Amino acid sequence: MATATFAAGRFWGVEAAIRLIPGVVATEVGFMGGHVANPTFRQVGSGATGHAEVVRVEYDADDLTYGELLSAFWNIHDPTQRDRQGPDIGSAFRSVIFVHDEAQDRAARNSKRALEDSGRHQAPIVTDIVPAGEFWRAGEHHQRYLEKRGLVPV
Repeated sequence: MATATFAAGRFWGVEAAIRLIPGVVATEVGFMGGHVANPTFRQVGSGATGHAEVVRVEYDADDLTYGELLSAFWNIHDPTQRDRQGPDIGSAFRSVIFVHDEAQDRAARNSKRALEDSGRHQAPIVTDIVPAGEFWRAGEHHQRYLEKRGLVPV
């Protein structure tokens, strides 16, 4: 098993989209990239902790490549928006790839460069690529949130 961590706006929709990818074994939503230990959903949403809402993905590297996950990441949000996705505004909703090793760092940077060079977006790609830090799991009611409400296929 391998791990990937992405921030691309409100974590509920990101998790729901990623869970549908064949080869994804498990997802968890939580927070990463801030300076407060064990932050709450409300604290993160206020922007006071510096965390982003993230989805941590466990995947079978024999069935799904990190590059395929990166392609999905680029397709499920607008990487040209700084500190917002749709109606969600603030640093908690920024676009970030949190890399777990040097290979992920290289792949993420190459993928970002390829997207920039593709001309697909008129505006610059603002996604940050940074080392993964401490992952703080969000409360159980946030896990598979949209699925629990019947808003995405199971």
